[in-house]
Amino acid sequence: MDIDTVYASDAGGLMDTLASAFAADPLAAWLFPDEDRRAAYQDGFYRSFLGHPGAEAYAAGGEGAAIWLRLKAGERLDAGDAPPGGPLARLFALGAALAARHPVDRPHVYLAVMGVVPPAQGRGIGSALLRDRLARADRDGLPAYLEASSPGSRALYLRHGFADLGGPVRVEDSPAVQPMRREPAATDS
Repeated sequence: MDIDTVYASDAGGLMDTLASAFAADPLAAWLFPDEDRRAAYQDGFYRSFLGHPGAEAYAAGGEGAAIWLRLKAGERLDAGDAPPGGPLARLFALGAALAARHPVDRPHVYLAVMGVVPPAQGRGIGSALLRDRLARADRDGLPAYLEASSPGSRALYLRHGFADLGGPVRVEDSPAVQPMRREPAATDS
């Protein structure tokens, strides 16, 4: 399977893929409860990652996409403060809870978001996206971090060497989100 680098200037298809992948996702529905605005909020959320200087975006055709961030030791992602009760209050509250668990002890790659469109799920696209970036993380000696937003995604990440990092995180009545970390695998190079 071909994995292509996507540049911020060409991110429209990437955003469409991610929005489709998470259209029926319980966490996306909880984060963005206004169904009429959900896709627009998702687009803004995913694009915010592309503004990070360590952002890397990848696509598997129009069927899967991933955005990774290369983070330095001590670097924290700070989304700022949401206005109380605003349409993004849940996103900011969950982001703050997860930020408290995000490791900052050494440089690492962070899988900010990865999704596969529903008709293509179960065909190995997520695994291909993971293998591609994790192989480079291994060569660079970098651990990887992510938050699994469903039991199915957690199972996928466990198969690729991730382990739970503490228990799941919940904010109010949100679905559970499981922080996970993977140490770099030894390479022959």
